[in-house]
Amino acid sequence: MFQRLFGRERHANRAITEALYAQIVAAARQTVFYSDWNVPDTPLGRFEMLSLHMFLFQHRLRGEGGVAGEVAQVLIDEFFMDVEHSLRELGIGDVGVPKRMKKLAKMFYGRTAAYDDALERNDHDALVAALARNVRPDVGTWPQATHLAGYVADVSRRLAEQPTESIVSGTVAFPVAKTI
Repeated sequence: MFQRLFGRERHANRAITEALYAQIVAAARQTVFYSDWNVPDTPLGRFEMLSLHMFLFQHRLRGEGGVAGEVAQVLIDEFFMDVEHSLRELGIGDVGVPKRMKKLAKMFYGRTAAYDDALERNDHDALVAALARNVRPDVGTWPQATHLAGYVADVSRRLAEQPTESIVSGTVAFPVAKTI
């Protein structure tokens, strides 16, 4: 028991979750989203893309038990700790962080419900609408939303093809988003 809590296994598990989180973040930071697809390169725009990729990862592991379920939980915890850290880096004080974290968590779970519903129904138009509503609420129309929706559907398919054993070992492969 002490070996598991304080020994090599805990260190190995941490290395796996750090590797997975780094791959999720790298996928969310693909330049094409911000340069070609007109996602705002702002803290909120980056939150949207990281939330989307975290959703896709969680969507892939949904319903998996055992280690996969544990990894999914650790990564969602890591995601929210990263968001909190980012708020603090932006200068949000101790008093304001909990209020903003509550709002961002509500935003995340609302978005994931909309994206999940659209993917489950294989409804491209609903996915486009959800992405446009969440990523670019400031514009009337966002033509690049259809590209992002196609990417999301592609990622979902590709993640479904990846063996769970590979993912829980620290490797998740997100496709490269194509320029327009």
